[in-house]
Amino acid sequence: TGGVLLSGPRGTGKTTAVRGLIDLLPQVQRSTCEYGCEPEAVWAQGIDAICAACAEKLGRGEPITAPDRMRLVELPLNARLDDVIGGLSERVALEQNRAQVERGLLSQADQNVLYLDEVNLIDAAITDAILDAAAQGQFTVRRGSLAATYRSRLALIGSMNPEEGALRPQIHDRFGLRVVVHGLTKETDRLEVYRRAQAYRLNPYAVAAEWWSETQAAAQEIAEARERLPRVKLTRPVEKLGLSWIKHLKIDSHRTEMTLFEAARAHAAADLRLTVTTKDLRVVAPLALRQRRSEFIT
Repeated sequence: TGGVLLSGPRGTGKTTAVRGLIDLLPQVQRSTCEYGCEPEAVWAQGIDAICAACAEKLGRGEPITAPDRMRLVELPLNARLDDVIGGLSERVALEQNRAQVERGLLSQADQNVLYLDEVNLIDAAITDAILDAAAQGQFTVRRGSLAATYRSRLALIGSMNPEEGALRPQIHDRFGLRVVVHGLTKETDRLEVYRRAQAYRLNPYAVAAEWWSETQAAAQEIAEARERLPRVKLTRPVEKLGLSWIKHLKIDSHRTEMTLFEAARAHAAADLRLTVTTKDLRVVAPLALRQRRSEFIT
């Protein structure tokens, strides 16, 4: 659905919240081959789509993927375009005197979470490349006569402080959901944030151990919701209500209903239900519709 954008002032916990997802991320089936071969390639393109070693393994009935936990991949603010999408390997050129396309950060983020901190300050060409790859699920690197195609099935999270500059209007619609983050207002809540931050600085392992059971329970809930999601259905009244909101707000983008309805399905799955209700729609609507009417993100 395009991922999630966190927008709010400095020091309100945006980056901390994203990094806190590490222990909650579910497992995925990841290729064990150095070339990234997967069974899906055989089904779609035939046996020639994978390397000879993987073809032999599949012929013997052996798997070429294994379960692995999703990772959080962070984009450095000073990254170059070649660092992100890939480019010619300088090491191979110097050591072997030949040209070879090297994988970039985008291919490393395949089946992982890609985090773009200060997304409004990232070079426009890099942002466009990432958003296009995330939307297509794959991308192609071309360097002269060389070309390589990589998968980019990733969950995208961005964060920004609107005081440091607006996000380009072209990108507003590419992020599926936008969460506006504010500082806490209650004194007791702010004091609790301070105490937990202090405790983590003094002994991060003790804090992790203290919250381990809750973390494991949340991770299990997420895994079960992901398994439930394909069976979650929209009802006609829910569809009509969502479309009426979009029409009333005069939103042109067709990504709007895709994001709105998929977010509502995910909310129902997390709530242990197989049918989306109007309550699910109302919960996710501000996140899915807010930025699609704004001239600037604030």
